[in-house]
Amino acid sequence: MQDGAQSEANLSAPDVTTLLRAWSDGDLQARDRLMPLVYAELHRRAAACLRRERRDHTLQPTALVNEAYLRLVDQRVVWQNRAQFLALAAQMMRRVLVDYARRRNMAKRSGKWVRVTVAEGAAKMPVRDVELLDLDAALARLATFDPRRSQIAELRFFGGLSLEETGHVLGLSIATVERDWQAARAWLYAQLKPAR
Repeated sequence: MQDGAQSEANLSAPDVTTLLRAWSDGDLQARDRLMPLVYAELHRRAAACLRRERRDHTLQPTALVNEAYLRLVDQRVVWQNRAQFLALAAQMMRRVLVDYARRRNMAKRSGKWVRVTVAEGAAKMPVRDVELLDLDAALARLATFDPRRSQIAELRFFGGLSLEETGHVLGLSIATVERDWQAARAWLYAQLKPAR
């Protein structure tokens, strides 16, 4: 370290916010310094998100982070703080996963997959892609009449944000976030429950 300067690995959330704001002002070196600081956190959240996917999912956390980051750098955003960055990263991860599931389903419909009988493949049939697309559609429906609850669900599910982080991003109390999260989960459960 030169002149007692802090190493990049030890930068705190306020330092990340400083880099984000510099990036907003057009400083590309600040953007380049930011990625190593937030990469581990994004990777952890991507891994948590992918753990909820089907077991044979071919997208790895590193690929999810890289694709989400590429989409983030294309955004024209006035960055405010680390929490806002993580919230937008959650949106980008959701979009990457949904796009991936759609491409996979299109490949299946185009005949580029092997048919198996129900007896042979019942235990192996991937159903999580459809569930992810259903979740995405349900979140979009929820956003039409309750955008805040939809955003809370997105931040919690795709971004892995805690109640406290979600409250910070949205400027809400933890009690409000927890109440809205419970209501959003109940609504989503009712929407995604298989019809009998």
